[in-house]
Amino acid sequence: MFFLTPVLVAVVCILILWIFKAADRSPEKKKGEPQTQPWVHEDLKDSSDLHQVEEDGDEWQESEEHVEHIPFSHTRYPEEEMVKRAQEFYELLSKRRSVRFISNEQVPMEVIDNVIKTAGTAPSGAHTEPWTFVVVTDPDMKHQIREIIEEEEKINYMKRMGARWVTDLRKLRTSWIKQYLDTAPVLILIFKQVHGFAANGKKKIHYYNEISVSIACGILLAALQNAGLVTVTTTPLNCGPRLRVLLGRPSHEKLLVLLPVGYPSKEATVPDLRRKTLDQIMVKV
Repeated sequence: MFFLTPVLVAVVCILILWIFKAADRSPEKKKGEPQTQPWVHEDLKDSSDLHQVEEDGDEWQESEEHVEHIPFSHTRYPEEEMVKRAQEFYELLSKRRSVRFISNEQVPMEVIDNVIKTAGTAPSGAHTEPWTFVVVTDPDMKHQIREIIEEEEKINYMKRMGARWVTDLRKLRTSWIKQYLDTAPVLILIFKQVHGFAANGKKKIHYYNEISVSIACGILLAALQNAGLVTVTTTPLNCGPRLRVLLGRPSHEKLLVLLPVGYPSKEATVPDLRRKTLDQIMVKV
């Protein structure tokens, strides 16, 4: 019996040590505070890290080692014209608003082609251009998209988003009802490609894919405003996997943003919001 005592003590010590390590690995939760972070589907998470690349090195294509460099063509404006152009561009974009009341009037598809080409000029990590713009105009397809989004959005508003988020949105008079998904003549769904494929079938790394696609989305918003069209930036929470399957997109593409595009309806209204002033957003060093 005396010979077993040290063994039992060792077992108890190991058990206690294991419990403490397990506790250290678990996320800390503040007592008495409800979770306000939305539940996010695994399909929406960014995957810019290179751990998988290191594990499956043979499946990935190495980048090109040589690309020809050419002289840069640049237009330099006189200072007075620079100031004028910068001011006019600011005034144009300062009128941009998120519009949820969109007319069903058709828009020229050439305009849509051009604004997406403009978005495609965005910079990207190692020039991988990790974006896919899916343009939907078919009424039946738009309605299926609406059904999926409204089904998930109702759950988001009721359960996933949390009371604080829902309260913050109340002033915008938004809800899980998304009528504009039917009325807008064009829906643009922007997907990020978490990786690409080389001609030989091997995977290509897409560095900073989410940041790159987000920059392209910003340029797209500016291009739509310049063309005289309106939209509202939507990020359909937890809808990405179902919409990707509906639209026949591959598994390495993840939905980032959905833009309903068109002209504002005659009864369109927007919240009377004010943007931050320059001294609130800029710091000079």
